[in-house]
Amino acid sequence: MPSSASSRKLCGAIFDVPRKRQQLLKIEEQISAPDFWNNSEATQTVMQERKRLESAIADEKQVSTLVSDVDTLFELGREGEDVLGELTKEVDKLRHIVDHLETGMLLSGENDRLSAIITIHPGAGGTESQDWAEMLLRMYLRWAERNNFPAEVTDRLEGEGAGIKSATIEIDGPGAFGLLQSEIGVHRLVRISPFDANARRHTSFASVFVIPLVDDDVKIDIKPEDIRVDVFRASGAGGQHVNRTESAVRFTHIPTNIVVQCQSERSQHKNRATALKQLRARLYEHEMEKRRAVEQKLEDTKSAINFGSQIRSYVLAPYRMIKDLRSRFSVGDVDRVLDGDLDEMIHAYLVWKKTGKTAGEALGDLDE
Repeated sequence: MPSSASSRKLCGAIFDVPRKRQQLLKIEEQISAPDFWNNSEATQTVMQERKRLESAIADEKQVSTLVSDVDTLFELGREGEDVLGELTKEVDKLRHIVDHLETGMLLSGENDRLSAIITIHPGAGGTESQDWAEMLLRMYLRWAERNNFPAEVTDRLEGEGAGIKSATIEIDGPGAFGLLQSEIGVHRLVRISPFDANARRHTSFASVFVIPLVDDDVKIDIKPEDIRVDVFRASGAGGQHVNRTESAVRFTHIPTNIVVQCQSERSQHKNRATALKQLRARLYEHEMEKRRAVEQKLEDTKSAINFGSQIRSYVLAPYRMIKDLRSRFSVGDVDRVLDGDLDEMIHAYLVWKKTGKTAGEALGDLDE
């Protein structure tokens, strides 16, 4: 075990804290300039960079402190002190933080740092699948809440009796798209149905699709004549406003037949702005999908990851387990995952995506 001083030096080298502090000082100088707040777009970019640097510096401090604490406990253990319980807790904390940091390092794709748009659709099965789709909607909203990512349900179509027929969520946060790529595909649920009077076991499916919410810097050429705009009355819960004004908006991009809609705001103007933002993201993803289709032909050895692939199984009866069919990572605490704790699942997927191996196999390679 290296000394505390050498451990702190190693952490500083990995995080490159001196350089980050210099960058942060320059940003603070920008912020203090009198005309800084005049350009809202530039301001937002700078503030996001400031937050990223502050987070990286805080991470270094936390890791350095934990490494020092673990080092001290090892020294006490060598002197005969009973430190096993406390040491186990500190090592678990350190492992959790390192996994979190590794997850961030694995986000290296072109759009991985962007915010995300999630769409959820139930499969065949009526009320069962619609209820499962709503459970997934809640799971992603709770995940966003856990990660302090602002999230908004921009479109929601209620199911008949229970659940939802479809939903669209915008999750705004750095890296949201890169993390949520792990959710693209078909999610399978096995449980004792709450809608079956005979309490039989049912299998339900729901599809999840995630696209990046592209920046304004990305130029997407949308011709006004290529868009058909429909306005209609919002549906679902919403008080007196619902079904009284035509505030909901649907855009159809005629050349690609891509359809987006938004009904979350009372103002038609705001719904138009949100729908246009989603249309830009969908068109960008449409172009990227064309490129990936060509590249996919060269990657026949890898499992396909697309909207029609079954990626994860959630079994609530006769036993309880959630298993990702790609990374082979499984969790027995299903309630924790359904309540939005997806970090371990996401980390295992990103390791598998990067290496083609499970997290355990990749760790074994490092040990060798």
